[in-house]
Amino acid sequence: MESKTATVLCIDDEQTALQLRQHLLESAGYKVLAAKSGALGIKAFKSEPVDAVILDYWMADMNGLQVAREIRKINPAVPIIILSAYGELLDESLGIADLWIRKGEEEPQYLLNRLQQLLDGQPPR
Repeated sequence: MESKTATVLCIDDEQTALQLRQHLLESAGYKVLAAKSGALGIKAFKSEPVDAVILDYWMADMNGLQVAREIRKINPAVPIIILSAYGELLDESLGIADLWIRKGEEEPQYLLNRLQQLLDGQPPR
């Protein structure tokens, strides 16, 4: 994004993963809102302007697609990246997630590059 710092909402119920992702994004210059559950993530999304969302698929309270569906209802234009240990669930994620990334397969820079592409309005690949 050009003149302002983009705000990224990160949602993950694994505290270590959430902190690492938050540190990565802040180191790249993003403002980060962190939420440790899907419900808290939706609440944060409603309370503050967010430019993009990165969330984990497997969470205890609700899975990433459930959270993404709620976010899409609130603001369908916000890019959503879902992270998972599993391959893409095409039938479920189609039209909900802008990008599905398998955890551990890519370097951290891959996430940063794809996030910036989405923020710039470009296709993520």
